[in-house]
Amino acid sequence: MPLYKTLTPNSQTTVKIWKITESYDELLNPISLKPENMQRVLGMKSEIHQRGFLSVRHLLSEFGYDDCDLFYDENGKPHLKDGKHISITHSFSFSAVAVSEQEVGIDIEKQRGKIGNIARKFIDYEFEYLKDSDKDYINKLTVIWCIKESLYKLFATPGLSFLKHTLVIPFSLEETSTISWIDYEEKKYRYQAQFLEFEGFTCAVVTP
Repeated sequence: MPLYKTLTPNSQTTVKIWKITESYDELLNPISLKPENMQRVLGMKSEIHQRGFLSVRHLLSEFGYDDCDLFYDENGKPHLKDGKHISITHSFSFSAVAVSEQEVGIDIEKQRGKIGNIARKFIDYEFEYLKDSDKDYINKLTVIWCIKESLYKLFATPGLSFLKHTLVIPFSLEETSTISWIDYEEKKYRYQAQFLEFEGFTCAVVTP
């Protein structure tokens, strides 16, 4: 399938989402991979992960980049050779790439009830406004997870804890945006978080 959705969270940031309907071969044949990335794909045990990885390279092409334009630092954070900021995510049948003039983080997750089983591992303050009896509890939990995962990707600092160092200000699903914070080593960092839901998935994007 071609591009699923394009978003512009702000004037400096573009997000492109891909719905992965193609086979492994259909995704692999039109693109060129660095030798080490070709080996990486061949070494993946799951075809879902292979197709996710390859779909991200198609998204790079949508932005005018190829596999050689992307590299990772020692903390596993992706970078572009032209100096623009990038964040990458894939989950089951969707992948997404955000490219920005400013720092950016993105995450996609499938909405699943079992996230409730781990809620206390990644939220604390948020329980002040989030109740497990709420009809939209699972959807809101998924939004919070996506925002915190996006913050983690953006900050890319070893030792950052979802539970201890990140928080998400109260929001409604209708608003599709909120404020989030990182409180780390006596410094506070404020981020705009935008989110959307589609086909049983949630996507969040954070920027300063």
